[in-house]
Amino acid sequence: MHHQTELTTRDRSVWLFVLPGLGLILLLALPLLALLWRALEEGLLHYALTPMALSAMRLSLLTSGLSLVISIVTGTPLAYALARWRFRGRAALELLIDLPIVLPPAVAGLGLLVAFGRQGLFAAPLNLVGVSLPFTTAAVVLAQTFVSAPFFVRSARVGFAGIDPQIEEAGHVEGANQWQLFRHIMLPLSGRALLTGAVLAWTRALGEFGATILFAGNLQGRTQTMPLAIYLGFERSIGVALALSVMLIASSFGLLAIARRLESRR
Repeated sequence: MHHQTELTTRDRSVWLFVLPGLGLILLLALPLLALLWRALEEGLLHYALTPMALSAMRLSLLTSGLSLVISIVTGTPLAYALARWRFRGRAALELLIDLPIVLPPAVAGLGLLVAFGRQGLFAAPLNLVGVSLPFTTAAVVLAQTFVSAPFFVRSARVGFAGIDPQIEEAGHVEGANQWQLFRHIMLPLSGRALLTGAVLAWTRALGEFGATILFAGNLQGRTQTMPLAIYLGFERSIGVALALSVMLIASSFGLLAIARRLESRR
């Protein structure tokens, strides 16, 4: 009898959780559904195959891919050092790496411009070797890496830190050096965390807008990625903007689904 009363009370109170949660779900879902509906009405496939859309897609895939490679090559050893080594200033370094995650993209773009712009602090050394970064494809890659690499480092760091220290000690006892230990033990055991971080970093790079437009501009075929083409589409072609928006939503949804599946398996 007591069990039945308790169940009835719980059934009534569950609406205190369902109704507020349902309101947020609608707020998140309705704009996306409206965007998809409008894109289908405008002719999604037609606008997705226009030169402006195709150019933005190619550039986004190229720059985000390069950004991901840079993040993995430079971020993996950094994440390993932060997770497994003890040294002075490690906490401050972790804070510095995580900062771009919460930093407004416009601030990131302004910082890149002040540092590496034509009148930036490091403009003179760059000019000596004939390098000009602003308003180039390289600037897009740099901006995307700045905002997305911390996602990879954060996930990889958690993966490396979660490995049992006794496994590492056993490797040292067997005579393995630091590189052998990293290659044959740490990398395989943290593989899912690395893949999750790579997916999150790639998703963030694909959607980067603020830092890119400030540091690289919005030049079609050169710096105009999909988010920038969407922004320009409001003035020139709303159909292109809608088509690219749906593509970004679909790709982001797919990549996030992969990341969630990897996390659940881990």
